[in-house]
Amino acid sequence: MKSDKFKDKSFEEIAGEYGEEAAINAGIEADPETIELNEEWFRKARPASEVVPDIVELYRRLQEREQESTKTMLSIPLDADLAEYIRGLGPDWEELVNDKLRRAFFST
Repeated sequence: MKSDKFKDKSFEEIAGEYGEEAAINAGIEADPETIELNEEWFRKARPASEVVPDIVELYRRLQEREQESTKTMLSIPLDADLAEYIRGLGPDWEELVNDKLRRAFFST
């Protein structure tokens, strides 16, 4: 049951008087879309593989692809204008940079 104890009070006001935990709980209680995940909810819950099998399978395939990848992350400092130019190459800029670096370093 919802309480009016904190009605019209801000997070900061509630936290100052009752503590941060109370302020968080008041925010949760005030949200009409919030539900309590109680024992009944968990009894009815089903694994994601039953509810959204396509999404679970896609996630598994992406994880496998990532594990099989021969790519290595490398962090290097770049001049701001160069970084901006590279990101401006488009959504596949990482592949483009990889190809250009490969040609620059391995071509004879």
